[in-house]
Amino acid sequence: MKKSVSHIILLAYLIAILYPFLFVLFSSVKSDNQEIASNPFGLPSSFHFENYHEAWVNAKISTYFINSLYIATLCSIATILISSLAAFAITRMRYLKISKGLYQFILIGMLIPGNALLLPVYILLKDANILGTHLALIIPYTAGAIPFTVIILSAFMRSIPSELEEASVMDGLSAKGIFWRIILPITVPALVTVFIVNFIGNWNEFLMANYFISTDELRTLPVGMVGFRDTYNTNYAQMSAGIVYSIVPVMIIYGVLQKQIIEGLTAGSVKG
Repeated sequence: MKKSVSHIILLAYLIAILYPFLFVLFSSVKSDNQEIASNPFGLPSSFHFENYHEAWVNAKISTYFINSLYIATLCSIATILISSLAAFAITRMRYLKISKGLYQFILIGMLIPGNALLLPVYILLKDANILGTHLALIIPYTAGAIPFTVIILSAFMRSIPSELEEASVMDGLSAKGIFWRIILPITVPALVTVFIVNFIGNWNEFLMANYFISTDELRTLPVGMVGFRDTYNTNYAQMSAGIVYSIVPVMIIYGVLQKQIIEGLTAGSVKG
């Protein structure tokens, strides 16, 4: 009985989540606003996939999509590289006196809301003369994700047996060799997890992308969708097609790699 109740609750929750997405998905292949208004959640009388082509070409969705993909991927990789080195120094190089203090310093970054730093970051980027370029997003995105990434990777690296390092030292490996040849390959599940989480966060970020980038050719997809709404607010079919473009990559990543996300988040606690 308890399992049935929990399944019913989960099913209701799933329906509540999928309902808006189905509305957007069905609307994106309908002919016009009248068909959308008359039958919002019904299947279209005929499928108009040309809405996707029109949104991709006419509304510059292709440009915004590529910008978001490039920035989100680059920032996620940079964050992983920096955070993995920091996590290794904190957890596996405990003889360093600054390792414990460094971890506490990084934890402070989790206590500061990102929105509270919007104005200081804006001033710093303006003084550095990179405001209005992709660097204005790449640097804050990368730095902002480091605390969370270090915490996840540190939890995973602490669960790795110290005997592996001792054997590696006996074989003549330096700290650099231990990191690249031993620790990093073992940490792949956690690396995949933080990459996905950071990628999705960077992909969906709106505030900084809206305030720090003013050139239309450099805008990301979330910001571009706002302009699309203002320009094509009378064509809900094409606007829905644009929304699908912004949703589908995230859904694919979650659908294909959800197992890796869960394993990476729980591996440290399970093994420890």
